[in-house]
Amino acid sequence: MITEADARRDGDLPMYVEGVSETFRDELTLLGALTLRWHTRPAGRIERELMTQPMDLEAAVIDARQATADELPGVLAILDRHRAEPLDDEMAAAMTTSAAKEHVMLAVMAGRSSGRDALAAHAGELIAERARASRVVAPLATPAQTSPVDRLRAVLHAA
Repeated sequence: MITEADARRDGDLPMYVEGVSETFRDELTLLGALTLRWHTRPAGRIERELMTQPMDLEAAVIDARQATADELPGVLAILDRHRAEPLDDEMAAAMTTSAAKEHVMLAVMAGRSSGRDALAAHAGELIAERARASRVVAPLATPAQTSPVDRLRAVLHAA
């Protein structure tokens, strides 16, 4: 599912992937699982970055967030899309809470806040924006770059 999301990077929840509808009750449940994956990955990366560059906390946090975005571009696209365009009020509330928690974590890890409040969330949001603005995004693979097996998978998934 994550592989498909990363290949497509279109922000669509991959409910059509085999096994997804049997595993996840609905879009919100799948989105929750992807959010959990997204939140745990940068937290671990930040810890590793801080071991190698402990003097510049914010740079370590930005580097870790960018590396996570490079590893999970499809997941990030899904989260961004559903933060901007939630399917319903319940999803909107969940995505607002999720974004605030991520932003607080970024601010705390960057040394910009010691609290877990709206000011911390705002500081973390600014860090996330800096990470996004300075990130170089790899282009999607074109059909000529895609292997024959990947093209066959795409055709079978579309059918």
